[in-house]
Amino acid sequence: MDNIYLVILIILMALAVSDLVVGVSNDAVNFLNSALGSKAAPRWLIMVVASAGILLGSIFSSGMMEVARSGVFYPSQFHFHDMMLLFLAVMFTDVILLDMFNTFGLPTSTTVSLVFELLGAGVAVALYTMPAGEHISTYINAGKAMGIISGILSSVVIAFVTGTVVMFVTRAIFSFRYQRSFKYVGAFWCGIALTAISYFAIFKGLKGSTIMSAELVDFLNNSSTIFLLSVSFVFWTLTMGFIQWVFKFNILRLTVLAGTMSLALAFAGNDLVNFIGVFMAGKSTYDAGAELVAQGGDLSTLKMTALEGKVTVDWIYLFAAGLIMTITLWFSKKAQRVTETEISLARQDSGVERFGSTALSRALVRSAVNFNKKYERYTPTAVQRYIERRFRPIEELDVNQAPFDLIRATVNLTCASILIAMATSLKLPLSTTYVTFMVAMGSSLADRAWGRESAVYRITGVLTVISGWFLTAFIAFTVAFIVAMILMAGGEIAIYVMAAICAYLLIQSKILFSRRRKKEAQQDDEYEELTGIDIVKRSQEEITTSMEKMTDIYSQTITGLLMEDRKLLKDMMRQADEMYEKAHERKHKIMPVLRQLEEHNISQGHYFVQVADYLNEVAKALVHITRPSYAHIDNNHQGLSIEQADDLRRINLAVSHIYERFNNMLKTDNYTDLGQTLEKRDKLFELLADVTTNQVKRVIDNDSSARSSMLFLNIITETKTMLLQSRNLIKSQKHFIEQQ
Repeated sequence: MDNIYLVILIILMALAVSDLVVGVSNDAVNFLNSALGSKAAPRWLIMVVASAGILLGSIFSSGMMEVARSGVFYPSQFHFHDMMLLFLAVMFTDVILLDMFNTFGLPTSTTVSLVFELLGAGVAVALYTMPAGEHISTYINAGKAMGIISGILSSVVIAFVTGTVVMFVTRAIFSFRYQRSFKYVGAFWCGIALTAISYFAIFKGLKGSTIMSAELVDFLNNSSTIFLLSVSFVFWTLTMGFIQWVFKFNILRLTVLAGTMSLALAFAGNDLVNFIGVFMAGKSTYDAGAELVAQGGDLSTLKMTALEGKVTVDWIYLFAAGLIMTITLWFSKKAQRVTETEISLARQDSGVERFGSTALSRALVRSAVNFNKKYERYTPTAVQRYIERRFRPIEELDVNQAPFDLIRATVNLTCASILIAMATSLKLPLSTTYVTFMVAMGSSLADRAWGRESAVYRITGVLTVISGWFLTAFIAFTVAFIVAMILMAGGEIAIYVMAAICAYLLIQSKILFSRRRKKEAQQDDEYEELTGIDIVKRSQEEITTSMEKMTDIYSQTITGLLMEDRKLLKDMMRQADEMYEKAHERKHKIMPVLRQLEEHNISQGHYFVQVADYLNEVAKALVHITRPSYAHIDNNHQGLSIEQADDLRRINLAVSHIYERFNNMLKTDNYTDLGQTLEKRDKLFELLADVTTNQVKRVIDNDSSARSSMLFLNIITETKTMLLQSRNLIKSQKHFIEQQ
C-alpha cells in the first residue's frame, strides 16, 4: 500500500486529538455553566465531577461511530482512495471551524458541524468521481441531514419556551428568598429534578453503550417507564429529605452537581463520535485496504462496503479520548471563554455587556414592553402584586455573589435533561448544545435577568449565538466541499499543503486568543484596583496615561493627514477607538464601584463619576477627529490646501504645548500654572475662531473642495470640544487633590 495512506491516517489521528481539544472547549458550555454560574461548589469540585462524567461516558460510549461512516452518504459507492480523502477533508474543516468559534467565545453544535462537513465533502467527492448520467442521490443520504436540521429548528423553540415556563412557575413557588419554603418542599423538588436527571443519564448516556449488558438493556426496554420514574422519584425524595434534615446540607448543591455529571456523561458518551468518529472511520478504511493488499487484491477497485456495518470501538481508544477531553477541560482557556458567554448572557445583575444593540433586538424589547403594558392593564392588581413579590430579587448584593442562584441552575439542568431524554426516546435528532443553551436563555428571561437595562444586549447576544449555529451549517458544508475538491484535484501535494495551512491557522488562532485574553485580563485588573478606597490616586494614574496617549494620537493624526499617510492614520484611528472603548466601558463600571464605597468616601465616588464622564467625552472627540481623517485619505479624496495645512500646523503646535503643561500638572500634582495655561487655551480658542473664519472665506471663494472643508471644520470643532473637556478634567483633579 502506498505510504501516503499511512500519512493520511497519521494526520487524521493528529487532527482527532486536536478536535477533541477544540471540541471540549466548545461543548464544555453544555455541562459546566449551571454549576459555575450558580457557584454550586468550588470550581475544582465542579471540574472533578464533570471529569468523572466525561471519563465514565467515554468508556460507555454508545457506539454511534457509524454516523461518521455512513450517516449522510453511502460508503459502498465510494472507492478506498476517495474515502480516505473525504475523511481528511472533514477533519481539516472541523478542527479549523470549531477553533474559530472557540476563539471568539461562541458555542456551536459539533453535531451540525460534523454532519454538514461530511455532507459537503461527500458531495464534492461524488461530483468529482461519479460517471456521467448518475445522480447525486446515489451517493448522498440527504434526508438524514435534513432531518437533523428540522429537529434542531424545533428544539431551539421548544427548549426556550420550556425553560421560560418552568422557570416562571418555579420562581413563583419559591421566590428569590427560597430558603424558608425550601425546608418543607425542597426534598420533593430535588426528587423531581434528580428523577429527570437519572432518567436522562440512563436513557441518553448509558442505555446504548457498548459495555452495558444486554440483559440490563432489555430490562430497561421492557419495564414500564412510569414505574421506573415512580421508583426513582420515591428513592430520591426520601434520600434528599434524609440528607437535608439529618445533615443540614443544602441538597440543591447535590442536585446541581448530579446534573452536571449527568450532562457530562451523556456528552462524552454520545458526542464522542463528533471528535474521533472520522478518525475511527478512516482507520477502518485503512485496515480494510491493508487487508486487501495483503491478500494480493487491487486497491483501486476496493469499494467501502465494509463501512456500512455496525462498529464496535476498542475501549482503549474511548478511554484515551476521554482522558484527552478531561485534561482539556482543566487547562483550556478557550473552554472558560465559551462558558463565560452563556453565563454573561444569563447573569442576574446588570453591568458591562459583551454584546451591543441591534435593530432587531430593540424591536423585540419594544414589543415586550408594549405587551407588558397590556398585561398590567388586564391582569388583576392582586395577581400582579403576588407575582411582583415572588420575583423581587435580593437587594443585598455580595461582591462574590453568583451570576444566578441554585434554583435556576436546577431548572436549567432538569429541563435540559428531560428534553434531551424525551427526544432520544422518540429517536428525534437533537443537539445538546442547542437545548442546554436555549433552556438557560429561557430561564434567565423568566427570572427577569433581562431587565430594561440589559434586555436589548442580552437578546443581541442570543441572536448572535443562534445565527452562529446556523451559519455553522453553511460554512461547514462550503469549506468541506472546497477542501475536498482541492484534495481530489491536487493529490499528494494538496494533502501536505492543506496540513500546513491547517497548522498555521491553528497557531494564529492561538496567538489571537492569547492576545485577546491578555488585553481583557489587564482591563479586569485595572477595574479591580478601582474598587479600593483610594480611587483618586488610581484615577490620577489613568488620567495621566490617557492624556499623554491622547496628545500623541492627536499630533500624529494631524501629521498623517498633512502627509496623506494612510497607514499612520489607520493606526491612530485604531488607538483612538481603543481609548474610547476603554473610557466607555469605564463608565459602565461606575455603579459596581459606587456600591462598594463607604459613606465617608462619597466625595471620592463623586470624583470617580466626573472623571469617567470627562475621559469619555475627550476620547469621543478624539475619535471624531481620527475617523473622518482616515476616511478622507482612505477614500482618496483631495488633500488639504496649503493654507489649511498651515492653519492645522499652528493649531497642532498650540495644542501640543497646552497638553504638555496639562500633563506636567498631573504628574507633579502642582497646579500653580493652571491659570496661565487656561489663558493660553483662551488664545488658542481665538486662533480656532480665526482659522474658522479663514476657512469660511476659502469656501466662499471656492479655494478648497467641499470634502476637505468639511473635514477641516470638523477637526476645529472637535479640537475645541476636546480642550473644553480636558480643562474640566484638570480642574476636577485639582479640586480633589486639594481636598485630600
